[in-house]
Amino acid sequence: MAEKLWMLALSPTMEKGVITRWLKQEGDSVTSGDVLCEVETDKAVMDYESPATGVVLKLVLPEGTRASVGDLIAIVGKPGEDISALISGDASAVAAKPEQSKQEEPAIIETEAETDSDSSPDTNSEPVESSSGFIRSTPLARKLAELNGLPLASVVGSGPLGRIIKADVEKAMAALKPAAAAAGALIKVGEPIPASADVGIARAGQPVPAESAPVAIPPVQSPQDVVIPISSKRRIIAQRLSESMFTAPHYYLKLRVEMDELLKSRERINARSDVKVSINALLIKFAAEALKRHPMIHASWHGDTIVQHGRIDIGLAVAQKDGLITPVVRDCGNKGLIEIEQSLKDLVQRARDNALKPEEYTGATFTISSLGSFGIEEFTAIINPPGSAILAVGEIRKEPVVQPDDSLKVRSVMRLTLSCDHRVIDGAVGASFLSDLRGMLEDPVRALL
Repeated sequence: MAEKLWMLALSPTMEKGVITRWLKQEGDSVTSGDVLCEVETDKAVMDYESPATGVVLKLVLPEGTRASVGDLIAIVGKPGEDISALISGDASAVAAKPEQSKQEEPAIIETEAETDSDSSPDTNSEPVESSSGFIRSTPLARKLAELNGLPLASVVGSGPLGRIIKADVEKAMAALKPAAAAAGALIKVGEPIPASADVGIARAGQPVPAESAPVAIPPVQSPQDVVIPISSKRRIIAQRLSESMFTAPHYYLKLRVEMDELLKSRERINARSDVKVSINALLIKFAAEALKRHPMIHASWHGDTIVQHGRIDIGLAVAQKDGLITPVVRDCGNKGLIEIEQSLKDLVQRARDNALKPEEYTGATFTISSLGSFGIEEFTAIINPPGSAILAVGEIRKEPVVQPDDSLKVRSVMRLTLSCDHRVIDGAVGASFLSDLRGMLEDPVRALL
């Protein structure tokens, strides 16, 4: 018997995913566990493994489609099996979700690229409204119409069930340009008003009174706004960081660190080792040592309880083209510097290739965010749940520093800002941790004590 395959949650925070590539086509055999397609989640591109065995009878959604968890994406069964009953209930050839939708409108999946060929043209010549008065339209079409002051009610939709897509809005805007140009033409005093001009003070064909003649201003050309659809990753980043910022009461602790001794130590390590140690690996190592002495810094708020984590898992924020991801180096408190560097190098590379597994970018008990490579001197960062603190690291730069004898010396200085969740970390606790971390960075031998 044919089996429906639904979009699954491929990451802990996934609500929607984009089918980027089908690895199996209609008519191909598939075994349970085979990779059926690739899905872009909120964090990475993941493999979707088929839960069924048989032949791919129908690929319900094309490549580039964004589907919610629970949407039908494919049908697998025996060769030649009749599946018309499984998809006949939806005019757009997209079956409904397992749970009944509360909306009166038929469920229509929005695709990343909307073109007239993506949908079945509606033969109506008038705009179509649903029984509730809602005009069927895609989010991109609505945004484009809003930006250009175009009422959706005046647009004829060519999508499924008369839905208005981006191409329909662009077509309507193009049709309005000649009329707008005619209306914007300058009209001389005493001349008849052209029939195409709507100046609102006289009927066409009548002269314009000199005392009330309007002076029309030609439309000014300006660059068009670019409407960028929100990716799943960007949507989840916005959701999680908004929740963190407005749920966790943030406060910030800042100080300067003289990095000269640490830089000299790094030079000696790299001169003796085949593995070149980065500043980020050193920061992770010394942060882990400081966290051992201040376990409340890597604790989590759970409403009625605070969980103090036994293992130190440190995440490092990594920039991607469409957002941020935080690969996590596990058990940093029990790893040596070289091991941390090797783990970090592998994780960062796969993060940039969108190849991380969910367990590799979730659950950090402490996070480091560094913008020093961009020349940023100092900044504050939003806490990355479930952690209760994040360390913002600025650029290392030469600065004059006053010495104990009031003399000035040029030192390599780096600014650190610790963002803390006040529900978990009191001010004195955060300050003590940051002070100890500075002491270790300025005098690396202290980490051995």
